[in-house]
Amino acid sequence: MERLSGLDASFLYLETPKQHMHVAMAAVIDPSEIPGGYSFERIQRLIASKVHLIPPLRRRLVEVPLNLHHPIWVDDPDFDIIHHVRRVAAPAPGTDREFAAMCGRICSTPLDRSRPLWELWVIEGLEGGKFALVAKVHHAAVDGQTGAGFLIHFFSLTPEIVEPEPPKPIEAPEIPTDAEMLEEALRERMQQPASLLKLARKTIENVTELLEVRREAQPESVGGTPLTAPRCVWNGSLTAKRSAAFARLPLDGIKEIKNAFGCTVNDVVLAIASGTLRRYLEKRDELPEVSLLACCPISVAPAAGPKRGANHVSAMFTSLATNEPDPAKRLKSIQEHTKGAKQEHNAIGADMLQNWAEFAAPSTFNLAMRFYSSMKLADKHPPVHNLVISNVPGPPFPIYLAGAEVKAIYPMGPVMEGAGLNLTVMSYRGNVDFGFMVAADLVPDVWDMAESVEPSYEELLAAARAMAASASADPG
Repeated sequence: MERLSGLDASFLYLETPKQHMHVAMAAVIDPSEIPGGYSFERIQRLIASKVHLIPPLRRRLVEVPLNLHHPIWVDDPDFDIIHHVRRVAAPAPGTDREFAAMCGRICSTPLDRSRPLWELWVIEGLEGGKFALVAKVHHAAVDGQTGAGFLIHFFSLTPEIVEPEPPKPIEAPEIPTDAEMLEEALRERMQQPASLLKLARKTIENVTELLEVRREAQPESVGGTPLTAPRCVWNGSLTAKRSAAFARLPLDGIKEIKNAFGCTVNDVVLAIASGTLRRYLEKRDELPEVSLLACCPISVAPAAGPKRGANHVSAMFTSLATNEPDPAKRLKSIQEHTKGAKQEHNAIGADMLQNWAEFAAPSTFNLAMRFYSSMKLADKHPPVHNLVISNVPGPPFPIYLAGAEVKAIYPMGPVMEGAGLNLTVMSYRGNVDFGFMVAADLVPDVWDMAESVEPSYEELLAAARAMAASASADPG
C-alpha cells in the first residue's frame, strides 16, 4: 500500500472525458522466426506471468473518503488478465496508416479506474505478417522513462523461447478503513501549512534568481514564456477522439548533424520537429510570424536515495524558431534557446513542480479541470504552449517478445487542452522513431505532418554536410 505522490495524483485530477492522461507505446514485431509460428495465447501467458514483477501493473486505486488527500495504491486481489490484454485485427492491408488508426482508436478512451490502470492490445494483421503490442498506461502510474523501462520486463535480449511459469497469485491487500484513511489524511494535511510556507519562500527566491538570469541573458538565448505562444490549428479545446502517425529516421544521420553543429541530439530532434511543423503550416498557409513554443518534459529522478512516486519530471519551455526559414540558422537558434531554457529550469528548481503538486486539493483540482474543459476555455486565451515534445532513450540493441523480434517502437504521449499535438521520440537499435498523437478533430491530416519529418531531416543533413565540407576546404 502506498499513497500517490502529489505529481502522480495530479495526472488523475487533470483527466476529463476529453483529456485522457495515459501514455502509450507501440512495438511492431516480426513473428517469422518463432518456432511453430505466432500464437496470441502464448503472448497472453507471457504477459500474465510477468505482472507480479511490475508493481504499476498489479495495483489499483483506493480513494480517500471526502477526497481529503491523494488516493492510495493497493494490490488488486481480483486481478484478471482478461481485462487487460486485448486482441484486435488491423483493417486490410495493414499498412502503417491502418496500424496508426488502430492506435488512435485505442488511445481515444480512458482507462477503467476500478482496475489497475493499464491495457495491452495485440494488433494482428499488419503488413508483412507482423503484429504489434500497444501498451496504454495511466500517467499516474508511470512517466515516459519509467514506462519504457518496465515494458522491458516483457521482452528478452535473445530470441530463445522460455515457456513462462504460471502467474503468481496476488495476495489480498490490507485496505485501511475509511476512519483510518481520514485520520491519516487529516494528520498529513495538518502538517502542510508549515511546509507550504517554506516552499513559498523558496519559490520566491527561485523566481528572483530566474528573473536575474533573464536580465543578464541575451534575447536570443532565453527560454520560452508560457502564454506567449501564437495560436495555430491544433491549439484549441479537445474532443475525445485521437489520431496517430509515425515516422522513422536513422540515428547515425542525427548524430552527424549533432557533430557538425556542435549541439545535442535533443537540439537536432527539436530542429527536425520545427522544420516538420513549419512545412505543415506553410502548406496550409497558416505559419505564424512568431515562433512556436514547445514544452519539453525533463527527467529529474534522483540519482540515489528513495524515489517516491512514479513521476519524476519537470518541464522547460523553449522556442522552436519556426519563423526562421534557413534550417542551419534555425538549429543554431534552437541550440541557444534550449541552453537558456535549461539555465532557467535550473534556476527555478528541478523539483519545484513536484513540491507544489503535493498541495493539490483533489476535488477542487478535478472540478476546475472539468469546468475548464466543458466551457472550452482553451479557445479563449493564448496557448500556454503549442505542443509537447518529449525525447525518450530506448535500447540500442534488438529485443524480442516470445521469440519474435521487435522491429520498431513508437511512443505516444497525451494531448492537453489547448495543445492538441504531442510528439514523442524514442531511439531504438540505430533508429529514431517519431510518434505523433493529436486531437483528431483539430488535426484530421496528421499523416501530412508525419510525412514532413524526412524532408526536414534531409535539409538539416545537407546543411551539416555543407558545413563539414566548408570546414575541410578551409583548414585555416
